[in-house]
Amino acid sequence: MSIIEVRNLYKSFNGVEILKNVNLKVEEGERIAIIGGSGGGKSVFLRCLELLEIPDNGEIFINGQEITAPNADIDKIRQNMGMVYQKFHLFQHLNVMENLTLAPIKLLKMSKAEAEKKAIGWLEKVSLTSKKFSYPNELSGGQQQRIAICRSLMMNPKLMLFDEPTSALDPTMVGEVLATIRMLSKIKLTMIIVTHEMNFAKEVADRILFFADHGIYEQGTPKQIFDNPQKPLTVAFIHKLKFFHYDIYDKNFDLIQMQGKIWEFAEKYGLNRKQTFNLQHCCEESIFEIFDGVYKTDEKINISIDIEYSESNKQTEIKIASIGRQYNPFDVDIDDDDTEHLGIMIINKIAQNVTYEYNDNVNLIKIQI
Repeated sequence: MSIIEVRNLYKSFNGVEILKNVNLKVEEGERIAIIGGSGGGKSVFLRCLELLEIPDNGEIFINGQEITAPNADIDKIRQNMGMVYQKFHLFQHLNVMENLTLAPIKLLKMSKAEAEKKAIGWLEKVSLTSKKFSYPNELSGGQQQRIAICRSLMMNPKLMLFDEPTSALDPTMVGEVLATIRMLSKIKLTMIIVTHEMNFAKEVADRILFFADHGIYEQGTPKQIFDNPQKPLTVAFIHKLKFFHYDIYDKNFDLIQMQGKIWEFAEKYGLNRKQTFNLQHCCEESIFEIFDGVYKTDEKINISIDIEYSESNKQTEIKIASIGRQYNPFDVDIDDDDTEHLGIMIINKIAQNVTYEYNDNVNLIKIQI
């Protein structure tokens, strides 16, 4: 039996759809990392699991019990889940030991001695036994978050939910919290972690969920998602692709304007001068080769240029699509004295790789530089 099962989950705010038809099963002991851009519904999804946000539609089962059922004992079902938020939410008027033992004594009916013994055990695991009588305002952000994790673990949860647990921390404190979560991953505790720490997600998770387009856009093992993503938005997110687009409908188009826009794009994302010139040369030379090879004098021009720049590996790909008769400018015979196809010679010297295909009346050239 799955420890979590989500069926056809929908959630909107003020008519704006956030989650649409989300389905998920999580097995006991599985470690899930949720990644994606801001506003993709990651945190909303996590809050729906605990019913901190009420879904518009759908069913959520936690350890076999439907928390979304009208007669559900929500508080009892929530006892199976620990939740760690971006903020620590420790009780400021209680010391560490009191923060850790309050809920087990009140809700689980532990004796004070039993609860304190359990608290010391968790504090030892996170190297904070010396802080057991300290108050939250005496702790660093990283220490407070470690205590917040311990407080959730005191309730013996079957499932831990982490909502970007390092996002509110100074960069120097992130490592200690991630180390704590790594420790939990070794004891096979079921975890769902919303995180922007990609290397951490790759290291800890059994499965990665990429959230986009109102839900789980793509999922797979860390190797599948980080090394070989299949869908366009996942590829763009993983490789941090930046995009440039330009359309040409006339042979008398404004070449200077196009080159200026390419320059702005390159400057915005930190491409050096050589990369910028190479982009401009490849686009310009390809366009004029296409003019001559694909279109007659009086034919309507339809050319689109797309540039993708990857911040992760600093590589750039130019895609030039032209609607019309088939023509591959890179399949012509060229010798050293050929001036007619000088542009192709220039591109061949600049490019790392060039490919061509023709489908549905569209010529597509891809130039990697």
